[in-house]
Amino acid sequence: MDKTNSKILTMSFALAAALVGFTLHLLIRILAGAFGVVARMTDSDVIRHGVPVAVALVMFAVLQFNPRVLAWGEEVVAEIRKVVWPSSKDVTAMTIIVIIFVILASIIITSFDFLSGQLMNVLVK
Repeated sequence: MDKTNSKILTMSFALAAALVGFTLHLLIRILAGAFGVVARMTDSDVIRHGVPVAVALVMFAVLQFNPRVLAWGEEVVAEIRKVVWPSSKDVTAMTIIVIIFVILASIIITSFDFLSGQLMNVLVK
């Protein structure tokens, strides 16, 4: 395994584990506000903070030390390295085109909405 790929995968797995731990922490807080049983359980710091950290660490370990996940991650990094990214000039040109088309579409939709509203007012009166 390439050393650079190894660093990328380790950071990706750490970020994924941190997001899972943070999500679990928020879920525990939300459930504590909704259910008394969970609120009583979260009086303990072990439940409130320890469980999300433990789940995140276990998830990181499972991702980092599973050979199938590492092989999959290597394939993903190899495919991403093959992507040809557009130049800054191309990105700027395409962004301007998208903005123009969004403005044109909004003008057309607003016109149809206004005209149909006027037509409905005439027909209802």
